[in-house]
Amino acid sequence: SGINAEYVKQWYQRRVRGRLPRSRHSHGYHVKRSSIMDAALLLIAGNEPCPQPQTSEHMAAIDVMDLKHIIILQNKIDLVKEQQAIEQHRAIIDFVKGTMAEHAPIIPISAQLKYNIEVISEYIVKKIPIPLRDFTSEPRLIVIRSFDVNKPGSEVDSLKGGVAGGSLLKGVLKVGQEIEVRPGITTKDSDGNLHCVPIRSRVLSMFAENNDLQYAVPGGLIGVGTKIDPTLCIGDRLVGHVIGSEGSLPPIYTLIEIQYHLMKRLLGVRTEGKAKGAKVDNLSKNEVLLVNIGSLSAGGRVSAIKGEKKESKGRQGEADQRAKVILTSAVCTEIGEKIAISRKINKHWRLIGWGTIKGGTKM
Repeated sequence: SGINAEYVKQWYQRRVRGRLPRSRHSHGYHVKRSSIMDAALLLIAGNEPCPQPQTSEHMAAIDVMDLKHIIILQNKIDLVKEQQAIEQHRAIIDFVKGTMAEHAPIIPISAQLKYNIEVISEYIVKKIPIPLRDFTSEPRLIVIRSFDVNKPGSEVDSLKGGVAGGSLLKGVLKVGQEIEVRPGITTKDSDGNLHCVPIRSRVLSMFAENNDLQYAVPGGLIGVGTKIDPTLCIGDRLVGHVIGSEGSLPPIYTLIEIQYHLMKRLLGVRTEGKAKGAKVDNLSKNEVLLVNIGSLSAGGRVSAIKGEKKESKGRQGEADQRAKVILTSAVCTEIGEKIAISRKINKHWRLIGWGTIKGGTKM
């Protein structure tokens, strides 16, 4: 699935900091990528009932990250009759009631035949505002990809440093600038305690699409060539790290205290007919969770819970509860950062809620 029209892709990358969510990825992928998005395209297949389990999870990820600009694309209309498309249109309207996408436009399209692609382009350009960018703060780049660009068998003299891909949240990054990567190199001692050594390097090159850059500003995905040992970047090893000027990055945490909210019902699991998903149970002490913080997916064990539930309203339950979570990976973050919470159900991680970091243990 996905829009394959190059024209839309170019406009979208130019105006929006994220890429189109695609149904083949897990919800964790969408939560990580939505942390650097200004808007989202929600793609729904016109020849399938709505909502599919993964569509519910994708919508929950949009709600978690508070994305306000959404376009709903009713794809594959060339494969269905007019009445079937109209009925699904009504089903989509019912599905998005009470969500961030309640007032989003629903555009019928055919990605293969390029029907209505120009309508999407026009809406993106005219209706989705360019967010205010912060050019004066110290640069901060969130890493969503990293890789080794050296070919097997390369000579030592021709080796290149690792490349990090991501999006600048604020500030201006320049070629030749000294940078720091946090958390950096993480090790465990004999007692199982984490130790982090931030990586210090220099920006050697930057590029966006096929364009070499001398400096980068917020908005758009960029690749940053560095002097970092490529073995530290190979296979997305830097995903979840943060790049910035030396001494300007947030603290590194191994334990976080969160204020969390759980959904009323479980999403992303097929149910019989119109049956609702299973009820989401409260967190329990020593439970193992998956938490998404920025672009990082980290395991966590609940060490303490406090607070009382409030009466819930709407699709997702609300609670004024707090929990302490011991992370399996160190994370560079700050107070007030939003996180997504997942629980393992039937051998799959399922989104069950979201939260906000209120404190923690710094390294």
